Amino acid sequence: MSIGFQFRTWNKAGLLLTFDLPRGVFWLHLSEARLRLQIQKFGKVLLELSAGSGLNDGQWHSVELNSRRGLLSVAVDKEEGGAAHANPSFPVTTGSHIFFGGCPAEDDSHECRNSFNVFQGCMRLLTVDNQPVDLIRVQQRLLGNYSQLQIDMCGIIDRCSPSRCEHGGSCSQSWTGFHCNCSDSGYSGATCHSSVYQQSCEAYKHNGNTSGHFYIDVDGSGPIRPQLVYCNMTEENTWMVIQHNNTELTRVRPSPGGNQHSIHFDYSTEEEQLLAVISQSEHCEQELSYHCRKSRLLNTPEGSPFSWWLGGPGPGRPQTYWGGALPGSQQCACGLQGDCVDPQHYCNCDADRTDWADDSGLLNHKESLPVRSLVLGDIQRPGSEAIYRVGPLRCHGDKNFWNAAFFDKETSYLHFPTFHGELSADISFLFKTTATSGVFLENLGIKDFIRIELSSSTQVLFSFDVGNGPLEVRVESSVPLNDNRWHRVRAERNVKEASLRLDELPAATQEAPADGHFHLQLNSQLFIGGTASRQKGFRGCIRSLQLNGVTLDLEARAKITPGGRCVEKTNGFYCDCGLSAYTGVFCQTEVSASFKSGTSVSYTFKEPYEEHLSLLINKHNKLEVRYKLDSNREAEVLCSRVKSLANAQLHTVTIRRLADSVSVQIDQNAREDFNLTADGELNGVKSVVLGRVQESEDLDPDLSRIASLGFTGCLSAVHFNSISPLKAALLYPDTSPVLITGPLVQSNCGSSTSANPYAAENTHHLSDRSGSVGSGEPLVNTIRTDSALIGGVIAVVIFVIRKETYRNQEVKGVKPEDSPEFPFNSQADSQNVSSENPKEYFI
Repeated sequence: MSIGFQFRTWNKAGLLLTFDLPRGVFWLHLSEARLRLQIQKFGKVLLELSAGSGLNDGQWHSVELNSRRGLLSVAVDKEEGGAAHANPSFPVTTGSHIFFGGCPAEDDSHECRNSFNVFQGCMRLLTVDNQPVDLIRVQQRLLGNYSQLQIDMCGIIDRCSPSRCEHGGSCSQSWTGFHCNCSDSGYSGATCHSSVYQQSCEAYKHNGNTSGHFYIDVDGSGPIRPQLVYCNMTEENTWMVIQHNNTELTRVRPSPGGNQHSIHFDYSTEEEQLLAVISQSEHCEQELSYHCRKSRLLNTPEGSPFSWWLGGPGPGRPQTYWGGALPGSQQCACGLQGDCVDPQHYCNCDADRTDWADDSGLLNHKESLPVRSLVLGDIQRPGSEAIYRVGPLRCHGDKNFWNAAFFDKETSYLHFPTFHGELSADISFLFKTTATSGVFLENLGIKDFIRIELSSSTQVLFSFDVGNGPLEVRVESSVPLNDNRWHRVRAERNVKEASLRLDELPAATQEAPADGHFHLQLNSQLFIGGTASRQKGFRGCIRSLQLNGVTLDLEARAKITPGGRCVEKTNGFYCDCGLSAYTGVFCQTEVSASFKSGTSVSYTFKEPYEEHLSLLINKHNKLEVRYKLDSNREAEVLCSRVKSLANAQLHTVTIRRLADSVSVQIDQNAREDFNLTADGELNGVKSVVLGRVQESEDLDPDLSRIASLGFTGCLSAVHFNSISPLKAALLYPDTSPVLITGPLVQSNCGSSTSANPYAAENTHHLSDRSGSVGSGEPLVNTIRTDSALIGGVIAVVIFVIRKETYRNQEVKGVKPEDSPEFPFNSQADSQNVSSENPKEYFI
């Protein structure tokens, strides 16, 4: 027996050949793009061979099958693609029928049951027993039979040539479609079109990130590759820092036989990335320093400079001014300020003195950045010494991110040149509105179009037509979108699919027809905030509008187009933590400290009063608030209904008082409201005390006894009205009215603060020492008059306020004292406390 043929396909699996044997059935098929031979009998595999690999590459591959003298062999591509051999114990001969590519219809009389995938592809040069099969005779039905077959042509389509995968994504295909592998490309989507990275440090900060190294894709889905930079978010401005090969102070070594010393700086990013960062930033700067001893720098403005630097695009252009001075001035910073060591010169180093001097400052003229090279001239004379430093390039502000326009009427609009997104298009922007509907964007062609609109107060619609009929993608929001808050829209359309994402909701997608039209052909102007018909216009703000990674300058266009005037310009943001019990760039870091029994922190306000407010855990593990507003009356007791607070978790307690109304909220439980019967005000606050109360004679006897025991544990985010006593003690002990007694150690209370300032989680567990359990964002509505917020580990946050005095003591169920992170008393110690005070626990 001898059978041969050639095939090509894009599929990994499919039946190539089958026929009956005297003892079973012969199968030759593709599986995982390999050629597999099987002989089965009653479903049991008697023999199996495999050869070749990657046979679904769309190229022609030859197969030779032979069985002679008890040897069965199969070879792919003349054995270059692999071969396999076997010695079956039974004869392998063809029957009366051989089936190529599949089986006949079920009503055919021939027995053929295909248990494998149908073959989709092409075959040619079929031979049986070394005799060619005339496919024209098959077509004329003079030889054999066929169905669903095209003869004398191969209709295979190469869907990866040219590749529709962008940004280096690898293309693979099946018979009906293709797939892009975007791994390690930095891009995502059906065609690897959309960048997975933000376009600036400003955008990363806006998403809640803190300082660190980030990949920046300055043009989004454009051709510029992502770059790794450092984002410094610890200051009011968000700085993008780009390093070069030498940012250290470097001593100049004179070169033999040369009068000049030249230094070149290589940056960590490519040229187009570097220039794009500078262009889109609001401000860029670079430090340029020169320390000298008998080494002149620029000489005088009228003469030729001894030294200069090259900066700007490409190799840079010669610049004859120094850090801190103006371009073209041939001066240093001291010359501009008039305080050089020698008034006859405009640089300190030009005084040519034997003492060390320096000329340092910042270069902030963007057109001259970055510094490419440095040429130093006066370094060869005897006694000349010099040290230079060129710092990293630092930029802040994203002109694209905050570019906004306001549309106050339905007839308002901005127009731009025609949008060209024939094969792939991505559109992203932010909007806020109080209207229920309106068109964000529209561009028309003869028949084609693309449009994004707010179709209702809860729905965004992305629609387009590339010649296959209109296609719509919708995203429905569970909350109103006309709430006058910013919402983000991201739409993408390519030859495979269309997708639409709204805020952080799941993306909606629609597949494109596999073999339909895919070129988007537009010819009208691009309308923003309106339509060509001047109907259904959008009323509100649109910001940071980008098409295929290119930002449309809405502000510049609004100056020449009616109706588009920007009324909001928020160039970034920063968080003022002055009135918060938190710290950090987003006021998300809890200020926490561990206390020993002898630790006391007292924040003093006024002279002492006899009234006080205390907060405690009673013997039923419930929270009690005790108000004593009249020294002649007993304290009023307000008891919360929340149970089981001594459960080794961090709890948040908020207390508010307005006149005789007091509200208490514990964690996320329902707020509890109480009314006081005493007629008095708690406004003569002496101090807030955390830990041991050193002077407790003004307290009731039972409170005084517990106060003297002190608190062993951890307090976090303590806040009383506008005062943060724990924060003052830890961060500003020298400038705040605080008195610290005993050991006070800053701690994280068993939690690591979340880097996301917008994520809140209010339950911390002592056992969870490594997870992200910080609340990130300061709790809303806690900074109010007559309110208190204290964080504490174990039961609750308890405090005793003498005219507001915070007081604390431990309960059982805490971590042993020898723990490095949680120096709490053991369970036995806690029981000792309860025996001293059998009625209630104080924290």
